[in-house]
Amino acid sequence: MTSVTSNVLFDDLFTVTDIDKEGKKYERVSRLSARSANFDMELSLDYNTELYTLHPEEKFTLVLASSLVRGGVVGPGGDGDEEGTDMDRDVWRPDGKGRRGLEEDYEYVMYGKVYKFDEGLEDAVTAYASFGGLLMTLTGSFRHMQGIVLGDPVYLLMRR
Repeated sequence: MTSVTSNVLFDDLFTVTDIDKEGKKYERVSRLSARSANFDMELSLDYNTELYTLHPEEKFTLVLASSLVRGGVVGPGGDGDEEGTDMDRDVWRPDGKGRRGLEEDYEYVMYGKVYKFDEGLEDAVTAYASFGGLLMTLTGSFRHMQGIVLGDPVYLLMRR
């Protein structure tokens, strides 16, 4: 039996509250602070300023996804692949010959790994991810981050 689950782990609209509030440490990297509109989440994110520019008060959509496949991920039993990875193959290729995925709808995409979770006060948690050394912290209610799993790979996608 084929089952399809959503590959989108988190999706919200953020407003940049500050950029490099502790000073700029690297020439091509900035750290933004932002607050989400719908889920009241706090975000801190390092990003490459040569590839993507943001300014205080600017709004952007941030999505965390487990895969770039459109329409979800086929689970065990789908496409003859027990891990459900057959659908992931060739979603994005640098030669442009792969299938089009979620990355087509966004301006900035990073791939990384969730490396830590901290529990805070009441129902708040903080998820930490690293994207090749560019760090993200996302803090808020655990209800909005239930799909984010420690140790799992994750795609970060952004657009204005």
